[in-house]
Amino acid sequence: MIAVLQRVSEARVVVDGAAVGEIGPGLLVLLCAEQGDTEAQGDRMLAKILKLRIFSDGAGKMNLSVQNMRDASDGEAAVGGLLIVSQFTLAADVSGGNRPSFTAAARPDEGRRLYDYFVARARLAHPMVQTGQFGADMQVHLVNDGPVTISLRIPPVF
Repeated sequence: MIAVLQRVSEARVVVDGAAVGEIGPGLLVLLCAEQGDTEAQGDRMLAKILKLRIFSDGAGKMNLSVQNMRDASDGEAAVGGLLIVSQFTLAADVSGGNRPSFTAAARPDEGRRLYDYFVARARLAHPMVQTGQFGADMQVHLVNDGPVTISLRIPPVF
């Protein structure tokens, strides 16, 4: 399972001219399920995302997670949003030429199942979760804060 995280001050996903998901400060999570991925990988990915300390504390150090970040206006503890967007193109393989191959990505039905599972688990664990629309042509608007962009890969456990 692959994710690209972007720390944002705001982000939204638009489909057919309408916003389908929108957050203020928090994390934009671009998520890709690969062939053979499991729910256990999704659980480990979510746990890592929720605990990853990439938000600034009072001293300006990246020491806080999305679950305990600070409100920029008053410095009080706050919970950031998660905007979770499916993106199979993270599985692109360009080693064979200039046209990407996406054969490593999970088949659409399995990708949707794992994406829906991940979103459901995120909603149980975090109070502010928004999503894109699986399989849709989406426009993702964001203001990357920092910029901070982190790539994560959770391998299967054998």
